[in-house]
Parts: sequence; structure tokens; C-alpha cells
Amino acid sequence: MARITLDTLAHSYLPAPTGEADYALKEMNHVWEDGGAYALLGPSGCGKSTLLNIISGLLQPSHGRVLFGEEDVTHAPTAARNIAQVFQFPVVYDTMTVRENLAFPLRNRGMEAAYVRSRVEEIARMIGMEEALNRKARGLTADAKQKISLGRGMVREDVNAILFDEPLTVIDPHMKFELRTQLKALHRQFAHTMIYVTHDQTEALTFADKVVVMYDGRVVQMGTPEELFDRPAHTFVGYFIGSPGMNILDAEVAGTRARVHGSEIALGERYAEVGGRVQIGVRPEFCLLSRDEGLPLRVTRVEDVGRHRIVRGETEAGSVNLTLPEGMPIEEGADRVVFAPERINVYSDDWRVTPDGRAA
Repeated sequence: MARITLDTLAHSYLPAPTGEADYALKEMNHVWEDGGAYALLGPSGCGKSTLLNIISGLLQPSHGRVLFGEEDVTHAPTAARNIAQVFQFPVVYDTMTVRENLAFPLRNRGMEAAYVRSRVEEIARMIGMEEALNRKARGLTADAKQKISLGRGMVREDVNAILFDEPLTVIDPHMKFELRTQLKALHRQFAHTMIYVTHDQTEALTFADKVVVMYDGRVVQMGTPEELFDRPAHTFVGYFIGSPGMNILDAEVAGTRARVHGSEIALGERYAEVGGRVQIGVRPEFCLLSRDEGLPLRVTRVEDVGRHRIVRGETEAGSVNLTLPEGMPIEEGADRVVFAPERINVYSDDWRVTPDGRAA
């Protein structure tokens, strides 16, 4: 296992980049701790696969270094980095049995037969494949084959890191929760450094100790699921995390008040003068309908999604969503929305600012 350090790392696919816009990965400095479970989360094209390929050695960065522990592996080939990888689509040997597939990485390294047998059976139990150990991989479902891929990635105890590139894409939806749970259990048991690439926020938030949110080639926030939800460092994080995402409205901020299209909104903290494009952000969970105060709102739709209802509306400043507990009545004539002051975040040019006005 290893601590992974990204030191002034940047990458462009162009031979002679002339500016920041030419970089698929903008310069970054991050340390990912030994034994941590990390998820790289973001939309297609944000740079997460590029970053994973650099860490794995499939791609050499234009600038900067990658260190495993104290060792600079920037130019080391994949085979020399002592990592395991699980890809989006199952990679199995159809002519081998499940047992032989799981044992392959260990036998390839000359491990003793007794250890191989014990380790394979242990992993087979973890992934629920004990009964299929002597079956040929050919003819197994895509779910079962991906379980084999996951197991083969986990079978070695001596790896520096295990990298997962959207490993549950081909998995039937009802199996995803089970496999995520198994991966989490494997991480707790073996404490490998794990990096999991996904565009699915549910996968990221349920798997990772820390989620690395990427947008436009940048890491815009690395934090716990709670930090991403409560204090999004960038408006994209607020929008991307949550369902629905954070409400973000243009505003003027001074002291403990925000002005949104002529309406004053109380803030939970005092802010110094905020420059640039100023916005406030508040989660739908911290909004309430009112007849007497708040921002004028025209309700356009109410969606019942089981445990709660989503109220969608329009204000002069833009769309606003509210999340109401199931059973909470919508008062007739409620045509305003109130935001919980202590739950409002303030942003300048998309980046969160702290109450004293500094960038977060």
C-alpha cells in the first residue's frame, strides 16, 4: 500500500500547449493517504480517466510528478508500480474456471499453492462466488464476470493501490448496491489504497471515505460526503451533488444580508465585501414555502418520490427546488420561499467564500 502524491501535476494531449485551456488536467497538488478509499467523481470529459491513467502509468503527464510513498514513479511503467486495476468491462479468461481466474495474479508471482488456495477461497466468499469456483467463466453473466474482475483486483495483498475505472457500469442495477457493499467491506478488511472512478454520485458517496470532485480538468473539491453536501467549495459541486442539486442564485451580499432580485435574505454569518460574480447557494432540503416572507415563488410542479416531495418553482432570479417531507401539507396561498440562513453558502466567481470574505 502507498500514499499517492500528485506534485504540480498537469497534462495536455497537445504537443505544444499555449494556455490553460489546452490542458485536459489543470495543475494540481494533492496527497492521497495510504489506505484511503477515494472516489474520482465528475461528468464525462472532466479529466478523471486521464488522471487515473496517469496514476496507473498508462499515460505520462506533461508536467509534474507522481509519487508512491517517497518513490517517484512518474516515468515508471504500469508493471513496475505494483497496482491492481479493474476496468469498466469484465476482463476474464473464459477458458479458465472462476478459481483459476482468481488465482492467476498469485500464481503469476510464484506464490505457494496453499496460500493461493486459501486466498482464493477467502476472496470468493467475499464476492459471493464460492459455489461457482469450479465453473468455467464462459457462459457466466456479465454481473458474475465483473465479480471475478473485482475479486482478481483484490486477491493480492501486496499492491500499492487498487484502481477501479467505472467497474459497475455493466452491472444490473439491483446488483450494484450489493457489490458496492462488498467493496466497502473488502476495503475495511484489507485497508488497500483504493481509487474508484465514477460519474455516479451514489456510487462515489457510498464507497469513498473522501470524494474527489472534478470539473473541467480540475479537482474542485476533495472531501467527505458530509463536507460536499454542507459546504460545496464550488458551485459545480453544489449542483452535481444532491438530487436535486443546490439552488444557486445571483445576489448582492453585504454584512448579514443578501439581496436577490430586490428581495432581502438573511444570512447566518457576516460577510465582508464580496467581489466578482456573487451568488448564494442553498440545498432544497433547507427551503420552506411561506405565505408571509421570503423570495416570491411560482410553484410549477410537485413530484412525489416516496419519502419526500420535490416542489419545483420559478422566481424572478431563476428556478428553485424545495424538498418537503412526505405528508407535509403545502399551504394554500404559499407563494414565497424561505431559506434557512445558517445553511446558505456564498460564492464569488463560482468559488465559496468564508464569512470573513476569503475564498474557502
